[in-house]
Amino acid sequence: MSLSTHVLDTAAGRPAAGVPVRLDQLVGGGSWVPLGTAETDADGRVGSLPLAGAGRYRLVFDTAARSTFFPEVTITFAVADPAEHHHVPLLLAPFGYSTYRGS
Repeated sequence: MSLSTHVLDTAAGRPAAGVPVRLDQLVGGGSWVPLGTAETDADGRVGSLPLAGAGRYRLVFDTAARSTFFPEVTITFAVADPAEHHHVPLLLAPFGYSTYRGS
């Protein structure tokens, strides 16, 4: 059970190094519980964050240093098969962002 992410600064055309990332899991009662934190490396990557099985998760990116309009980006996603590797990239620009399920 593993999760990775990659943050690309599309305005600069390069990886976004030093972005703080938090992984939370939704638990019974609708509460989000933090599972781990990391910071993107020089290539804009976080290689592994801990998944705790099937369920709903969110990645919270502290993007304030890169975008004053989006100081935080939250991506919520569901894990159906925890045996699979999950990769959730973030493409960041000053006034927009996008994401997808990577490989």
